[in-house]
Amino acid sequence: MAPRVVVVEADGGSRGNPGPAGYGAVVRDSDSGEVLAERSESIGVATNNVAEYRGLIAGLEAAAELGAAEVDARMDSKLVVEQMSGRWQIKHPGLRPLAAQAAGLVNRFAAVRFHWIPRERNRHADALANAAMDAAASRAPARAAVAPPRVVEPPREVAGPDSPARARAREVAARAASATTTGTDPATAPASWEPRPSFTATRLILVRHGETAYTEQGRYSGRGDVPLSERGRAQARATATRVAGLAPTVAAVVSSPLSRCTATAEAIAGALGGVPVRREDAFVECDFGEWEGRTFAEVREEWPGEMDAWLASARVAPPGGESFVDVAERCRRAVEGLCRAYPGETVVVVSHVSPIKLVLRDALAAGDGFLHRMFLDAAGISVLDTWPDGGVAVRTVNDTAHLDAID
Repeated sequence: MAPRVVVVEADGGSRGNPGPAGYGAVVRDSDSGEVLAERSESIGVATNNVAEYRGLIAGLEAAAELGAAEVDARMDSKLVVEQMSGRWQIKHPGLRPLAAQAAGLVNRFAAVRFHWIPRERNRHADALANAAMDAAASRAPARAAVAPPRVVEPPREVAGPDSPARARAREVAARAASATTTGTDPATAPASWEPRPSFTATRLILVRHGETAYTEQGRYSGRGDVPLSERGRAQARATATRVAGLAPTVAAVVSSPLSRCTATAEAIAGALGGVPVRREDAFVECDFGEWEGRTFAEVREEWPGEMDAWLASARVAPPGGESFVDVAERCRRAVEGLCRAYPGETVVVVSHVSPIKLVLRDALAAGDGFLHRMFLDAAGISVLDTWPDGGVAVRTVNDTAHLDAID
């Protein structure tokens, strides 16, 4: 069982400001004070404030990995606490992307409370940060191992070996240890040059919905329910004919719940003889938050730092939105569910740019740069096969030949 409430203690600093920098973060059980996770890293040359934000981000990421619902974040940096609490403006452009990244992580919890504490009550995180700074100054390996201080402020009773907190930590560790042994991760699946029989695979035909007015205008289109345009409806009909030719027999048509997808899916289902359309929330588009409905140029002008941070890391969410890491996780679970439900069969998935890119990225065991280098057209078709042992064959990416006749 994951801890509901945890305490995150974070710190960061540099030798010279700017200078060799590092951060430290500790996640504790809020009841027992037991250390559930530590994070420490040297980050090269940076300022104190940058290192402090990096420490907060690392602590929040660790809390999210543990499955915590609420966080009490404690730091001896008055600046970070006040800025994250919304009481101070973030004037330095170099801190805005980090604050945006931290805010994106905050949105993943039911509640996050920020508290300033004196440095003497932040000694564990401070020790981790100092070890990381030493590593940065000596060009030692980035990760620093630090024994926790013997005295923790405020004093807490050490949890016993059979305490609920230790049991939860062991459960988290066991899940992490088994995560790469399930045989479903393309990055760890057995490699083979020999072609596999396609009839034993679950085939996913990934279809991006047809065009909308936002597509033509170059606007961020996330959770807003923008309908297909006239051209988009024509694309949906052409795509339906193409899919029926690729897979005359389909076990299921699965769609994002937004109307631009369901309309495309209904056209495909009709061409397949009336296969029922099943809505799957996990395949909905990324939530672009405050960027929804804005043009790409408008977002670049109004949120330059946040956009740079978003483009630089899949862990960063648009203001008030959702990160690609979160989108990838829900899509990964949905794909695994389809493979379990329809082994050896063909499933059509009608979704959006971000979910399809993330599914393809994972299938190809590619890095995050793939997300910004892969272009997916409206009504484009991609095909991939998956096998029970985690083997994957990407057979088609962004097929648009069926759209040539549409003006």
